[in-house]
Amino acid sequence: MVDRIGELTEILPYVREFLGKTFVIKLGGEVCAGKSLTDIAKQVSLIHHIGIKVVLVHGGGPQLDALCSTLGIERHVVAGRRVTDEETLRACKMVFAGLLSTDIVAALRAQGASAAGLSGVDASLIGAVRRPPRQVATDDGDTRLVDFGMVGDIVSINTGFLTTLLHERVIPVVSSLGATAEGQVLNINADTVASALARELKADKLILLSNVPGILKDKRDPSSLVSYASIRSLEKMIADGSIRDGMLPKVQACMEAVKGGVSRTHIIDGGKSDSLLMELFLNQGCGTMIVDEPEMDRYQHEVDGR
Repeated sequence: MVDRIGELTEILPYVREFLGKTFVIKLGGEVCAGKSLTDIAKQVSLIHHIGIKVVLVHGGGPQLDALCSTLGIERHVVAGRRVTDEETLRACKMVFAGLLSTDIVAALRAQGASAAGLSGVDASLIGAVRRPPRQVATDDGDTRLVDFGMVGDIVSINTGFLTTLLHERVIPVVSSLGATAEGQVLNINADTVASALARELKADKLILLSNVPGILKDKRDPSSLVSYASIRSLEKMIADGSIRDGMLPKVQACMEAVKGGVSRTHIIDGGKSDSLLMELFLNQGCGTMIVDEPEMDRYQHEVDGR
């Protein structure tokens, strides 16, 4: 018990540093069910109760795939991003704004945290336009023109409602749907939504919880984890193909957040027990932290001083 009390005192500097700060946390669909969701809800509730303002954004790829399979809707993914036809969009509405939003809010309630589920359509939170066909790199190194269908590119963020909820100590749980000015609902990549919200809220951290430990130099070797990376190093890894497929939009979301003023961004394994707390309150963390060059220097100084 004495040792455990000692561990608590060690995290006090972090608690002081994070008090009143805003964190945007994105939950991948892989961690939005069962024991993983319960574990994450406990961690989110804890940091909420010690005074950190939390905005949750969730994906739902596996759950959407399951429903589409049940409904006989074919799945199409290009360069890590889903192609959304009208049938798939209807399934998105059911899964994202319905099933998952409700389950996440209920899990937080079970841990004593007040939360409100909403999509980007609510309160004009996310304004979007339909993405035009674009050239996309293929696995063979070529490019081709892809129409992503009912997929949106964000053009505006209205954070007023989120700010009101945070002021009332309510955790917003945002599903990744947006709408055009004409009211057409569009599917938006959840990593992209989380990054945009983090930038507009001037959040201190963006944290992506997925089913991978972070960025791996070798996808087959978990021990090849990149603990921290600068924008410059990631640009090189993207150029040489080291970062690709489903990891690419996550890394791009973190890079955009950093360029937009978010000090530190993280990619961690949300299925690992207590991974969020480990990343926040331990010097070594447990995933990949992405920062710009000056912030990297500050981080190294912090580690050396602790």
